[in-house]
Amino acid sequence: MNEIYEEVVEKLKSVKSLSDLDTLKAEYLGRKGKIRKLFGDLKKVDEAKRRELGRKLNELKSALEEAFNKKREELLDQVEPLDPSMPGESWYGVGTLHPIYIVANRILNVLESMGFDIGEGPEVEEEYYNFEMLNIPKYHPARDMQQSLYLNNGKMLRTHTSPFQIRYMLKHKPPLKAATFGRVFRADEFDATHSPVFHQIEGLAVDRNISIGDLKWTLERIVEELFGKDVKVKFLPSYFPFTEPSMEVSVFYKGKWLEMLGCGMIHPKVLENVGINPEEWSGYAFGIGVERFAMVKYEIEDIRMFYENDIRFLEMFKSERWI
Repeated sequence: MNEIYEEVVEKLKSVKSLSDLDTLKAEYLGRKGKIRKLFGDLKKVDEAKRRELGRKLNELKSALEEAFNKKREELLDQVEPLDPSMPGESWYGVGTLHPIYIVANRILNVLESMGFDIGEGPEVEEEYYNFEMLNIPKYHPARDMQQSLYLNNGKMLRTHTSPFQIRYMLKHKPPLKAATFGRVFRADEFDATHSPVFHQIEGLAVDRNISIGDLKWTLERIVEELFGKDVKVKFLPSYFPFTEPSMEVSVFYKGKWLEMLGCGMIHPKVLENVGINPEEWSGYAFGIGVERFAMVKYEIEDIRMFYENDIRFLEMFKSERWI
């Protein structure tokens, strides 16, 4: 033990940096250091001597810690103090918001300005909330369209953000307005236009006498925020089990009509499932594919570009990082 102490003191004389000091300290006081090994060897010593040797080892450990701390203070004293008046250095590649989050934030800001409560729902979901409560019973053909991913515990990765509707309406009484943003998962091929993981924004409103006109006005404000006030929007008939009537929204952008999102009036059965009387209340709901909006707005042809973390691609959005 005396040799170890003298050895450390001698080595400390040649230490010139904090990193070298940390390396030396780990050699002796680290989890796999020499002192830890000596403590482990105590069990091999005769019990009559073990207590005394243990006391001396603890003294050695304390003495080494004091020596290392003293050396650290000496090194820190040699560091030149920071001059706060000196100009800062610019960093290359300062972080920016991802284009998906730029688009999502713009949409959520519009919804918040209309009084929507922004909430969250779980990504690992119960089939009950993901399907049954949304009027998609077992063996319903819409389940084949969802291409679900199931877990060993019987739960699943949510295939859409629509379960948020159910969870929110079960906890809040109408009138209500709410929206959420998050990831959804499907067993899709990963190619230029499909991804097994993507992002959606879900919105719903329930009140007395809500009509398709209210839904139309809300979605037009969202589209205008992303594509400008002169953009043309049209609503086409569609089908979703949890809305009736259901519609697809298309936007006329840069010379062509583009299908952008799905929406509709909340199905009376869904309202009944959450204990809301459809004879007294009505509501609308919509689901927005955020990647779809971002691809159209920024003219991105391959969805995979969002997930590759190519700094050249991400730097294109620097000017919009505070939006």
